[in-house]
Amino acid sequence: MKPFINEALNKGLEDYLSSKDKPEGVLYNSFLVVVIRMLISIYNELDIINPYKTRNVDIFDANLMKYGAKKEKIDTFKRLLDGFYTIEKRNETSLRRESNIYFIEVQKNLIDLFNYKRFNYGVTDKEVKEFFDLLYTPGTSSALRQSYNYLNAENIYEIAEYYNSETEKNVQNEEKEKKDLLSFDLYKLFNVSISDLSKMSSEEILKLNRNIYKSLDVSENAINKEYLLQEKIKELTNPKTPLTSGNGYVDILLIMSIIVTVLMAIIVIVTLVL
Repeated sequence: MKPFINEALNKGLEDYLSSKDKPEGVLYNSFLVVVIRMLISIYNELDIINPYKTRNVDIFDANLMKYGAKKEKIDTFKRLLDGFYTIEKRNETSLRRESNIYFIEVQKNLIDLFNYKRFNYGVTDKEVKEFFDLLYTPGTSSALRQSYNYLNAENIYEIAEYYNSETEKNVQNEEKEKKDLLSFDLYKLFNVSISDLSKMSSEEILKLNRNIYKSLDVSENAINKEYLLQEKIKELTNPKTPLTSGNGYVDILLIMSIIVTVLMAIIVIVTLVL
């Protein structure tokens, strides 16, 4: 059977599925499998495993781009991983071990993918710790990963240093343009994706938020606005008829028109009663 995308990804996915029930085993802690575990940590298992099982490359790529990464970035990741595997196969049959430059480059690429999620969508402290521990650093919890890092890295601290520098850089950029995001469930209600939000400036997001508050008849200055918005989400995610048109901004106008119609009906009823 033809490899899924390339030999490296195909072997990594294959080995992951055959070793996931033996978390302390050598195979589960081998580099290709750990790369798959990092991808699962950034995204989720379904995003990574389902496209492999259905042999759907387009969906695999789309899943990896959902936090804002460009197609070129994903293609670079796949190329680097395949380069790593090519050198490792040569090392298996060679008397002299060849230095594998892709060992560091693949991890740097994965850190970049993690940061797309971290700074465009947000991650929990647990997700940060889980991802960082999978990296090949002197502080990783796995003795196997520690040993492999000493074997392959000229500077055993390089990945930890890259992770910290990229995180600091992104934090500084984020402080320059702070994006005041509402709950993602709320944006989903109006058909606005994570990718859409990552492309918007802080000013554009502020305008979008104001329209959302207005359309849901919730005051931006309300002390309990988070609670009120969550209640609106509950109301609007369980309708008998769909409220989405397929366009986020059109949906806002649609909901606003519904609210106006309801208010007018109330006024008419009150007038008739009086």
